[in-house]
Amino acid sequence: MARIAVVYHSGYGHTQRMAQAVAEGANGELVPIDAEGNLAAGGWEQLKAADGIIFGTPTYMGSVSWQFKKFADASSKPWYAQEWKDKVAAGFTNSAGMSGDKQGTLTTLFTLAMQHGMIWVSQGLMPANTKSAKRDDVNYLVSYSGAIAQSPSDGGTGDMSAGDLATARLFGKRVADIATRLKG
Repeated sequence: MARIAVVYHSGYGHTQRMAQAVAEGANGELVPIDAEGNLAAGGWEQLKAADGIIFGTPTYMGSVSWQFKKFADASSKPWYAQEWKDKVAAGFTNSAGMSGDKQGTLTTLFTLAMQHGMIWVSQGLMPANTKSAKRDDVNYLVSYSGAIAQSPSDGGTGDMSAGDLATARLFGKRVADIATRLKG
């Protein structure tokens, strides 16, 4: 089985809840980015030891949070040593809007992975886009390049869509399965 690290920043807890669902699906380990944009002691070593890294951040103003950006900029040290080259990579994001320009965030995560020479894993789920689709269906927000979620701006983590969290778990499982196949 592949070792998966889920590195994420969460401003209000919603992205953390999504990260937990992704990690659950991937049987992965959480590597949080703190409010100052730093990893805890041992965080960089966890990422180096992982077979796959799943990046997560809220979408703020159409892109990653500044804390995630600080982490991404600090990843120039592992980039220089090519520590993440050929690892599996994927990304997820959450925002208050149904769209919320989440695609811009996923593109930033994809670009970070490409800079590191990583292998990007897509969502791999069919969309819930029929007349009978319900908000709590899997992939209701319809993303192919990574997992996305929407959280009401006036709601807590308990108000997140069950479908978005199920999508996150399935996404984590897909990344882990592909990393395991490539490792084998």
